Amino acid sequence: MKESNLFTPAKLGPITLRNRTIRSAAFEGMCENNSPTQQLMDYHTSVARGGIGMTTIAYAAVSHSGLSFPRQLWMRPDIIPQLKELTTAIHAEGAKASIQLGHCGNMSHKKTAGTLPVGASGGFNLYSPTFVHTLSIEEIRQIALDFGEAVRIAVKAGFDCVEIHAGHGYLISQFLSPFTNHRKDKFGGSLDNRMRFMRMCINEALSAADGKIAVIAKTNMRDGFKGGLEIDDCITIAKELESLGLDGLVLSGGFVSKAPMYVMRGSMPIKTLTHYMDCWWLKYGVKLAGGVMIPSVPFKELYFLEDALKFRKELELPLIYVGGCVSRSGIDKVLDSGFEFVQMGRALVNEPDFVNRMLNGEERCGCDHTNYCIGRMYSIDMQCHKHLNDLPKKLIKEIESINKKNGI
Repeated sequence: MKESNLFTPAKLGPITLRNRTIRSAAFEGMCENNSPTQQLMDYHTSVARGGIGMTTIAYAAVSHSGLSFPRQLWMRPDIIPQLKELTTAIHAEGAKASIQLGHCGNMSHKKTAGTLPVGASGGFNLYSPTFVHTLSIEEIRQIALDFGEAVRIAVKAGFDCVEIHAGHGYLISQFLSPFTNHRKDKFGGSLDNRMRFMRMCINEALSAADGKIAVIAKTNMRDGFKGGLEIDDCITIAKELESLGLDGLVLSGGFVSKAPMYVMRGSMPIKTLTHYMDCWWLKYGVKLAGGVMIPSVPFKELYFLEDALKFRKELELPLIYVGGCVSRSGIDKVLDSGFEFVQMGRALVNEPDFVNRMLNGEERCGCDHTNYCIGRMYSIDMQCHKHLNDLPKKLIKEIESINKKNGI
């Protein structure tokens, strides 16, 4: 039997992680006034203390217009001291610190983004719902520059790595996908044209990093619905990202505005989602149509592995697998298949010390994938229901119903 390399050090660009595990960029919802909080620090420090190789602070907008939720980070110089405090605390526990940088594009509201939401193409985004402004070429250039400035802030704040979000239907992904890009200029049409904005953002990020920290990107393997990107085009995109000189790729899939559960798998707990919403008309609309707008996609362990193996055959750079890593044997299977690292999200919301638990012989995390944590993170913060004692009865019943459906 091949010896596991899970707990062996590994290089990612200019940095070395103490093992092969990375906390994925799962949105925490723990930032007041778009700034780091003690809650954010406490959570990521607990994950670092729990044995992770690197923990990723999730979704930091590169500009105010890139914010999709009020409790999100917005990268700007005045939060560098707070970010530095966060990275120092993570480093003190022996882990590396990464931060995901992105722009949400059309998935926001004027109240949150400070402007009419923007996109590769204009129109109306039913998912938000909101009208969308088509980005001009000058605005496109500015957002690419914003990615570079966000990386410079990350370097000053002591981060070891940045993860550029180029998937899940956020702005870079909106340019890549024919579903959202209907432009007639040099940023639309052919796949090569649709990759132009991505190249600009990545080049700015790499230039700003200047080899001081690792630069990786999250990219889709499929958009997850008819009319979106499929695997062949996504392999072409991944090869382009490799050629630009990235230190690694996170292989994911799905489109938040069209196929959100393709990303996370399972079902969205609609009662939980609407319970924490403040906007009455959105709450009412989701109650009525949430099951149709957010269709379930069955969860299974390592649900992206079959597609990810196709990318492994085509690429040379380090690949980071994400998607259904819930057991020691599953993680070993991924690493034995040629992937350098694994990312985990919900497993570490359920058990921040899951990595140490595996080191001590635990086989499987305790996450039951009812997705309660996802249902509440958009309105409050990401918390596992197993850590809470004051849940309303209707939400307890919803969790029990989902578990029963899943055979738990």
